[in-house]
Amino acid sequence: MKLTRRELLATMGAGAAMSVLGVSGAFADAKEPQVGIVVKIGGIPWFNAMEVGIKKQDATDKVNGWMVGPTQADAAQQVRAIEDLIARKVDVIGIVPNDAAALEPVLERARAAGIKVLSHEGPALKGNDWDFELTTIDAYGKAHMDLLAKEMGEKGKYILYVGSLTVPLHNAWADAAIAYQKEKYPKMEMVGDRFGVAESLDESIKTTQDQLRAHPDLNGILTFGSQGPIGAAKVLDDRGKAKSIVLVGGFSPGQGMKYVMNGTIRGGYIWNPMTAGQIFIQLAKLLAEGKQPTDGMELVEVGPVKVYPDKRLIQAQKLESLDKANIKRLADLGL
Repeated sequence: MKLTRRELLATMGAGAAMSVLGVSGAFADAKEPQVGIVVKIGGIPWFNAMEVGIKKQDATDKVNGWMVGPTQADAAQQVRAIEDLIARKVDVIGIVPNDAAALEPVLERARAAGIKVLSHEGPALKGNDWDFELTTIDAYGKAHMDLLAKEMGEKGKYILYVGSLTVPLHNAWADAAIAYQKEKYPKMEMVGDRFGVAESLDESIKTTQDQLRAHPDLNGILTFGSQGPIGAAKVLDDRGKAKSIVLVGGFSPGQGMKYVMNGTIRGGYIWNPMTAGQIFIQLAKLLAEGKQPTDGMELVEVGPVKVYPDKRLIQAQKLESLDKANIKRLADLGL
């Protein structure tokens, strides 16, 4: 990509704004596809691992990809970051959405500017070209509910956390898990509404404290969102409630390993965010070259995938178990 003086000046201005949001790796080689990937929040282990995957695949595929990590899990910051990437005339924008509805207008502007839009954790997102997922909604929701039910003896009261009430995938998992519980485990009962706190450690701690006071007969906590299990585990551990209240959810292994090993977190499932970072770059290169995903194509680390053009969905299936037998291996990978 050859930049004019005017484009270069515009790029320099956008670059200054991007540095505030935590951008790295820009301007490495203008001839390589330029790919900016906006995640929910920077500086937490999950997205640190995704950034490692992005950088790893950059070198393999000869792509200049970088991650933008907003300082808060806030839709307005994601919109601002995407506007900056549009101004920079990147080839592909990647997005892990906080609020699908808030992002749709700016994603449409990106596409109108000729930029391809690739999302992850956003199967219902509008304004994108493609979304890729490393598990199905039903499989992920049911796997967690089966584990929660097993640990609770298939009966009792539980509460449920999601990253926020506007994170599309977390709420879809929650919908699948709740529907499955009502069908297969009728002696279990979700109490209260779902809580949109699991992207914040502080909010997860506070909500767990509040719910223990509100429901002294609580038997379980199910969380979708990487900070939910950690915040809830801290409260259960501090109050000696780990044996009486079952805690299940997905989280970054290095952050939650001590709680798994001492039994406070009974388990959960994740896909590998490092792999997701690699796939972002692999697919972004494909789109930047004007190609389209095809059914059965192989993606790095996950093998052949299903492609649904009508849903603009690229579907893989690969989960890792967060149990005592597996978590140290995952943590040693830097996750």
